[in-house]
Amino acid sequence: MHYHKYAAEFLGTFALAFAVWASMALQVHFLIVPVAAGATLGLFVYTVGGISGAHLNPAVTIGMLSVRKIKTNDAVMYIVCQLAGAAVAMTVGRLLGGQASVAYATTVQAGVAEAIGASVLAFGVLSAALQKVPPAASGLVVGGSLMVGAYIASVFSNGILNPAVALSINAFGPMEILGPVVGAVGGAWARVSLEGKA
Repeated sequence: MHYHKYAAEFLGTFALAFAVWASMALQVHFLIVPVAAGATLGLFVYTVGGISGAHLNPAVTIGMLSVRKIKTNDAVMYIVCQLAGAAVAMTVGRLLGGQASVAYATTVQAGVAEAIGASVLAFGVLSAALQKVPPAASGLVVGGSLMVGAYIASVFSNGILNPAVALSINAFGPMEILGPVVGAVGGAWARVSLEGKA
């Protein structure tokens, strides 16, 4: 068992979920939340990307699994650790006395928006994983992909793109789960197909 990889996913997802949770609890302008999320993800790409790949998102992990960039047993453990990290982030926030909650989306339109945003994120993640961007820019590319994808999706949805983060802010609904998963798989396949290696 590669516990260090699972610990990195737990810690990174905790930080990402807590950054989003805290931004919402502080009631910052909604345009700031994707910036906080993108910056946090970028930071962890640089700090733990060499250990786990810094997925920090069940949808991204499933996208990576769909193009055989991660083993099934690792993918399952990543998702467990990601959801656990998000749950702990929510719990810590509540213990500190804060509240962050978003009503989960119920429309197909929102699910499609989440899918489109997640496809942008997964495209960026795969670009970094395939080493098609300079290593020094990997965190900027992945964090920027999350930020852009979230802004695109937020026109018609909550722009979460991450089922684990959705869990941490009480928005764990079908569109926040299925949309990002479908989008991440599509984005991963689109990027890998450009290399002719899918």
